[in-house]
Amino acid sequence: MPSAHPLASKEASLFRNVLKFYETKQYKKGLKAAEQILKKNPKHGETLAMKGLLINCQGKTEEAFVIAKEALKQDMKSHVCWHVYGLLYRSQKNFDEAIKAYKMALRFEPESQQILRDLALLQIQMRDYNGYIESRRLMVMSKPQIRQNWTGLAIAYHLAGNLAEAENVLTKYEETLKQPPPKSDLENSEAILYKNYVIAESGDYQKALDHLETISRIAVDRVAVLEARAEYHLQLGKNEDAEKAYRVLLDRNQEKRSYYAGLEKSLGLEGDARLKIYEELAEQYPRADAPKRIPLDFQEGDAFKAVAEKYLEWRLKRAAPSTFTSLKALYGDVPKRECLQSLVEEFLAKTRAEKPAENGDKLTNGSATANNSVLIYTLYYLSQHHDHWRIRDTDKALSYINEALELAPDNADQGELRLGLARILKHAGDVQKAMEEMDSARQKDKSDRYYNTKCAKYMLRNDCNEEAIKTMGLFTRNDVNGPLGDLLEMQCVWYITEDGESYVRQGKFGLALKRFHAIYKIFEDWTDDQFDFHSFSLRKGMIRAYIEMVRWEDSLWSHPFFRRAAINAIKIYLLLNDKPHLAHGSLANGNGEDAVDFESLSTADRKKAMKKAKREAQKQEKAAAEAAAKAKDERKGGEEKKQDDDPLGAKLAQTTEPLEKALMWLKPLLELSPSFLEGQTAGFDIYMKRKKYLLALKCLLASHNIAPEDPVVHEQIARFQIFLNSNPELSPTVKTIIDETFTIAPKESTLAQFNETYLSSNADSAKAAFSVIKTRQALASAEGSKSDSEGTDSETLLFEALKKDGTTLKDAVEGLAMLKEMKGEVGNYAEEARKRWPVANVFAAKA
Repeated sequence: MPSAHPLASKEASLFRNVLKFYETKQYKKGLKAAEQILKKNPKHGETLAMKGLLINCQGKTEEAFVIAKEALKQDMKSHVCWHVYGLLYRSQKNFDEAIKAYKMALRFEPESQQILRDLALLQIQMRDYNGYIESRRLMVMSKPQIRQNWTGLAIAYHLAGNLAEAENVLTKYEETLKQPPPKSDLENSEAILYKNYVIAESGDYQKALDHLETISRIAVDRVAVLEARAEYHLQLGKNEDAEKAYRVLLDRNQEKRSYYAGLEKSLGLEGDARLKIYEELAEQYPRADAPKRIPLDFQEGDAFKAVAEKYLEWRLKRAAPSTFTSLKALYGDVPKRECLQSLVEEFLAKTRAEKPAENGDKLTNGSATANNSVLIYTLYYLSQHHDHWRIRDTDKALSYINEALELAPDNADQGELRLGLARILKHAGDVQKAMEEMDSARQKDKSDRYYNTKCAKYMLRNDCNEEAIKTMGLFTRNDVNGPLGDLLEMQCVWYITEDGESYVRQGKFGLALKRFHAIYKIFEDWTDDQFDFHSFSLRKGMIRAYIEMVRWEDSLWSHPFFRRAAINAIKIYLLLNDKPHLAHGSLANGNGEDAVDFESLSTADRKKAMKKAKREAQKQEKAAAEAAAKAKDERKGGEEKKQDDDPLGAKLAQTTEPLEKALMWLKPLLELSPSFLEGQTAGFDIYMKRKKYLLALKCLLASHNIAPEDPVVHEQIARFQIFLNSNPELSPTVKTIIDETFTIAPKESTLAQFNETYLSSNADSAKAAFSVIKTRQALASAEGSKSDSEGTDSETLLFEALKKDGTTLKDAVEGLAMLKEMKGEVGNYAEEARKRWPVANVFAAKA
């Protein structure tokens, strides 16, 4: 539609230049040209709109919106003005408003490919599949000669679940081609394989197989063709053809387990025949691990022992450090675990007996004999075996690893063995010594990034944050952003998460939240990054990979690293909601001093301590800001980097709305990980504090469905019933709903009986004991009193839990924290714990 204020030819030419300058990112030139037009035509809406867009590109967002709104006032019927308005909203990630603006633009220019394309990109980003289908359909109708339009429409139908229509669209485009594309056309190769993928996903494997045979000669991705053929034959019950197809695939890759699984199904193998085929494959592929390892998964008894003996002898004679890693998946089966231990011990005895003279020799020229290497890595296996969490015999694990270290010369073997020793010490609780041993392993090969990374992780576990970042900095470009800046830029989520958890342990909640919010930002960036691929993948023709990416993005926020960060952040915010002064106390020890114990101070002293903590925090922030200001971004010609106005996370920790912040983390957990137990239990805690009782009940019922006997769930059931028993002023509607749906609490017994019954039915669980104690405390608090016997009984229960066979080091540490809260006999508890975990730092006697 023509502009309400048409331009003269000279200004029209200038306007075309403005568009060109915007597309080529020459924003200053574009603004200059726009100003020239506006001198003569100050009310030209489209030029005003472009001026706003150019200003937005320079970071002046508010000014840009003001100008864009003025442009719309001048020319409400201009598709350019509405399109620009949508682009501004898109730059602010306000996709809903951007879509509305694009749709307004289309009312005035319905056939604009650019507007349709921009609208379609936002619709797929927002997963509005119906809208996406309509936009893509209009694009095909407008430009049917462009293959990308047809492919985009097929993708729209595919993602919406209409596979038949997706196939139909691809077929219609093929029918428009006057001659078949050449084999060198990669876009065509991907398109035909994608069509085959769609047909197979619809479940019509015969049709998919027939189509595959017609395209197999022109499809470039040979492995995809071979895998699809094998799968289709198998699905159709054509076992002989499936067998041939899987054997072809195994010739290409002998370590891919899915090929062996497919071959098994095609042959219908059972019992001895199953083992026999693997023996033949092991002979056919003598260097392959998989055909020798897989039979261990399904063999039992004496048959397992025979196969395991062969496998262990093959691996251990090669002195393979990864032997235990390959076999630890079997350790859930007790007979297999014991059999493996027995076989390795027999192999060790035989190896010792073979060349006793050499076994104790100090080796020359820095290299071990073959026999010595076999002995070293057999000992290494046994050390890992006894350190496994199902066994956890630290003394035996240490004796084996120390013997291996004595035999190993000062070479690369030392690095691997030191890593094993560090892992054993970490599991035993000596995080300080584990860190030192890991650093020793790193020193053996300073060019090895793996050792460097593991060392940094062990440093974080020991709360040595400064040493960890320096270690990581050995492999980053810390001359520009500093090590932490580089890790944030590289989105190194494991390090940022571990760093945050370390600060939680130290009580530095501001810094911890700083790290967890960095994780949140990374996941937001990954969500936003997909936007570019909606158009890029179509241009490059990488359609199958694109479909996988979209589906991966749909489950992105259920990633384990996000879950870890979210649960930690929620716990901090809940703690800060109950004890706001901790936000200041956590900053007081930012320079390495001990945190202030606000709990033990009087009201007056607490105020003084908070003021001191604030002053200290301000000093630290100022120092951090000055250090950041000195850093120059060399990649931008020496300009100053954008300064962080909250380097210590003080503003995050001192928020006035901790529950709202916690809710920000909770929503992705509940929406995208509904079966995640910790997410549901965290939801209960947040909603109870926000007095959203129906939402709290919803989370409680969900967590009970996931794990009805979980200790946290038990405690929350009791807490919710205690809350109901206190006769709160609930609305009749809420009370009616709760009465109808909350049926998991005891009806015929009291809560105290319910609690003790739970304890007796979970007598072997330390966590159950902790849950029972917390429930006792909640009951006592509700009754407004606490008897001496109740405290004594709970303390006794903690000591009993410490001695249970299934109690882990982590459980013992949790018990110690509970005892400290109860002001119980901490010294006696630590002394008992040291008997079981003698090297654990957390139970070490104070000097």
